Amino acid sequence: MDACPQATLVCSWALVERFANAYDFPLARCRWVNHGDSFTAGDRTLAALRPPVYDSPTTRGLLDTTTGVYWAVDAFATPVPGGPGTQPPEHVNDLDPEAWWGGMVMYGLHGLSPWLELVDTDRFAATVRDVQKHGMSTIVSAHSPVIDGAALETAFDMMANLAGVQPPLCPDQSVLEALLGTGVAT
Repeated sequence: MDACPQATLVCSWALVERFANAYDFPLARCRWVNHGDSFTAGDRTLAALRPPVYDSPTTRGLLDTTTGVYWAVDAFATPVPGGPGTQPPEHVNDLDPEAWWGGMVMYGLHGLSPWLELVDTDRFAATVRDVQKHGMSTIVSAHSPVIDGAALETAFDMMANLAGVQPPLCPDQSVLEALLGTGVAT
């Protein structure tokens, strides 16, 4: 904040409270934003929409109401093929549909929101549809190729069906030992 004296920290009460022991946020320079709130940033209006899945009460996605691009944070995550030195797919249409769904299930239930197996499926689906009704044109996520066009409806349908899905087995010690035995992981 010292390096950017004109900046405003867009956050929430929960984020400030959580980090109060480590940071001295200048409260006069904060803008607390909750789910459903909007604010302007330059020539844009950004809407804070909590993604349907999250691992922290402080998580907020941002919808640029001008472009329709929704930053979904970790939601809609799926592993992508490739590795060091390879170009990952840019669009979910480049993924095998079964692998896309399986990746969303694995990441959603083991990497992000293990609470999904505990929630009411209808209430969760309604939460997903509440986010969807904002009319995104594109979803970008920290852990997924770009989702747009016809893939948007598919992505929201898949997300709405995550609650109640039987979690796949989580890799265990035997998987770690197999990886170590191949020399792939060291």
